[in-house]
Amino acid sequence: MPDVEREGDGTRSRYVIRTPDGDADLTVLIAAPDRVVADHTFVPEALRGVGLAERLLDALFADAREQGFRIVPACAFVAGQARRHPEWAELFTA
Repeated sequence: MPDVEREGDGTRSRYVIRTPDGDADLTVLIAAPDRVVADHTFVPEALRGVGLAERLLDALFADAREQGFRIVPACAFVAGQARRHPEWAELFTA
């Protein structure tokens, strides 16, 4: 399975997994040095259910821990994961 890559322009970034069936990605808006808004997650239909969205979220979590920012869960997938996993509460903010 391909690696997660991060690309961006300073105010917007995306975590992406490139596959022959299309890109899976999680986009974020850098709202402040200590806060990013996770605003969209997409996985091509043919690849849903194989864990790509979770891998994208894991990459975002790794950056949040390393760089010291918190995540605003604005997209449905990330918000759902935040609700299901209270052990990740320190990574999220409103």
